[in-house]
Amino acid sequence: MRRTGTEQTTRRRWHEVWKEQCEAAGSIRLQYGVASAFDYAVGEKLLNFAEAAEEHPEFSRALPQIFSELRRMFTPEEIKEHLARIESARLQRAMEAMDVYDPALDDLAASDAEAQRFEFVKELLTAPALGTS
Repeated sequence: MRRTGTEQTTRRRWHEVWKEQCEAAGSIRLQYGVASAFDYAVGEKLLNFAEAAEEHPEFSRALPQIFSELRRMFTPEEIKEHLARIESARLQRAMEAMDVYDPALDDLAASDAEAQRFEFVKELLTAPALGTS
């Protein structure tokens, strides 16, 4: 299958953006530590990219390369530790939202999609090996 010019441009652009974000995560790691770098690269950038991939096939095709890069940037122990920390914070926020009713927080479909996206990211970052097909 031949890619259109727009798909090639978009893929190249996202590859360049992701490369810059990885470099930024490296700088953050040096200045502020592993937790801050992980929050930036995974908790913010990867989750946003995974959300965009749900609507844009060209982003979806880039995910294996992104996961591989993140698995090189962080050790398996760092990945497990910081995913657990992020997950704990997410659960805490959900519990707090249940304590105080706010119609703005009542978007269960968005919460469910976010939780599924996090599980997808968690599964691929912690898998013993990434397969290709």
